[in-house]
Formats: sequence, C-alpha cells, structure tokens
Amino acid sequence: MNPRIKTILPAALLLALSAPPTLAGGGTTCAVGATENNNMLASTPMADFTDHFDGTVTHDKTGLMWAKCSQGQMWEENTANDDSDDACSGGTSAHNWQAALAQAQTANGANFLGYNDWRLPNANELESIVERRCFNPAINAAIFPNTPGNFYWSSSPYAGNSSFAWGVFFRDGGVFANVKDIDVRRVRLVRAGQ
Repeated sequence: MNPRIKTILPAALLLALSAPPTLAGGGTTCAVGATENNNMLASTPMADFTDHFDGTVTHDKTGLMWAKCSQGQMWEENTANDDSDDACSGGTSAHNWQAALAQAQTANGANFLGYNDWRLPNANELESIVERRCFNPAINAAIFPNTPGNFYWSSSPYAGNSSFAWGVFFRDGGVFANVKDIDVRRVRLVRAGQ
C-alpha cells in the first residue's frame, strides 16, 4: 500500500474524537481567505477549548494542552488585555521527522510556555484539532491563529515502511505518511494537560 494515500480512521475513533458538533455560527472561525462550508457541523467549536491566554489552549474533549502557535512562530498577547486579538506572528519552521521530534526536547529544555513536558502529537491527536468546516487551512483560526495549510508531522511512524511517518495536511485535514528523512514539514507541540 502506498503510504501517501489518504487513510480513513475507524468510525468509532472518529466518534470518540468528535462529540456532538456545533451548528454553523456555533463558534468556529475559519482563517481569512479560507473556504468555509456553512452547511456542515463544526468539528472543533470554540466551546470545546479552554484558552489559558498564555499561548496554550486545552481541548476539553481530549484533555490535551496545545501550543496555540506552530513552531517557529511567536505568541503575542494582546496589550489591551481583552485577549481577543492574541496572535501567532512570524513564519513557521519546517523540519524532517527527526528534527520535528527534537523540537519538543528543545522546547522542554527552555521551559516553553511554562512547561517542560511537550511532545510531538500522535496522528490521532493531531487529527483531533482539524476543523472539517474549513479548507486551507482546515483548523479553527480563533483557537490556532495564523496556521498555514501545510503538512504537520505526528510522532506516529508508518508501520508499513519504517522510512515513513504519519502527519496531517492542514489544507484539507487529510492524514498522510511522508518520508522521515527527506520531507520537511511543520510542527505543533502538545502536552498531556492537567
């Protein structure tokens, strides 16, 4: 089987990751310039997240705490103190798979955002933050601002070929495997939360 072919997760797993979604207008914000399907239920409504206003957000359905910004970006708090315009500025960094794994170690050594237990998410965890109503990028931009519609690495190796690892393409939310040593992709860190 070609690992670059899009895979479909088992229905039971998808149900576990997506409790009853919110209707259009229920707190999903697609990025400026993204395509939004208003006839579709939100898969990651804002109500499913707790924003800590420190560059982190907790996905209440999974208990995972995410860095709001992709690696390479800088989280900027709104100086007006209303937290409505917090942003991720700058460009994202791209890495091969080994370097993506090392991003977590580097973040932990620097006590990134006040924590030292960051890691690269597995493929199911990474897919849990895909917003199916949005296209390019397929993510809730109010929760994860300035996320490009690029491929993001997961920590999950591809069992069919040790040269590949899984990730999520945030253009459309598809799950694909890419070559670990050759392909350079984006990184978003996660931790277990409290």
